[in-house]
Amino acid sequence: MITAAVLAALALGCALGAWRFTSARWTYRAPRVAILLWQALGVAWGLASVGALLAYAVQPYDQGVLQGLVAFAGGGSPSGSWDLPHLLALIAGLSLLAVLIAVTVSAGVQTLRARRRHRMLLALIAREDPEIPGVRVLDHPSAAAYCVPGWNSEVVVSAGTMELLSQDELAAVLAHEAAHVRERHDLVLLPFGALRAALPWSKVVAEAQSQVELLIEMAADDWARRHVSPRRLATALLRFGTAGAMPAPHGMLGAQSHVMARVDRLIKPGPGLSRGMRYGILTFCVILTTSAPFLWVIPL
Repeated sequence: MITAAVLAALALGCALGAWRFTSARWTYRAPRVAILLWQALGVAWGLASVGALLAYAVQPYDQGVLQGLVAFAGGGSPSGSWDLPHLLALIAGLSLLAVLIAVTVSAGVQTLRARRRHRMLLALIAREDPEIPGVRVLDHPSAAAYCVPGWNSEVVVSAGTMELLSQDELAAVLAHEAAHVRERHDLVLLPFGALRAALPWSKVVAEAQSQVELLIEMAADDWARRHVSPRRLATALLRFGTAGAMPAPHGMLGAQSHVMARVDRLIKPGPGLSRGMRYGILTFCVILTTSAPFLWVIPL
């Protein structure tokens, strides 16, 4: 019973923490650290929520969550009374676990299918340009720039983008897209999109997804400005914004989102987090992520 109460408290704490975290602005100073914290909150909330239900369900076996589930599946006899509330908790816990797994797998499959279709389309309509090797060019007058993540990742720009941007600005945008590919930001977004599908009514989940989308764009900006001028990237983003750039297709990552917040950060960069604060947050992420699995294995 203590394990169930601790896991329930952990799940509630993660939910409240995520609610408060949606309004935090220190995240702009260290987007990668903030992304890790968002991931830790999501993993801990999911495991703690499921674990709290299952811990209560198998409490009559007095062996902890995993051991209790093994005993239940093996037909073992509980040391305490097994009644309807415990059965309902078991059904609810397993159902929640199944839903979280199902929506994650479904989101991944849909994204992979969308990318496969888009790659087939690019093979038909896109071309190579010797001026920008390794980049696919679409002969379309509207501005567009995005990447197709995956094992065979591709960066795509439109002819309209090449006409709109200067060479330095185009180089900045391409560096931004290369950062998305290099750091596999698509995998960062996948569980948040899946959680949004599972809980479409939750404003906290919707805001969390939006915040992570902004943070990965800022993280890509940070990587790009190591190689190009941040002001060139900022002017390129502004040109995208005023030109009415096309959004990235489903399953892709584009440079033309959350423009004004990113431009303001690029032009007026604030101080970064101190090393001590970074290490403190990273340590907290490790503790938070491992706490729920620990409680699944070690009964209290």
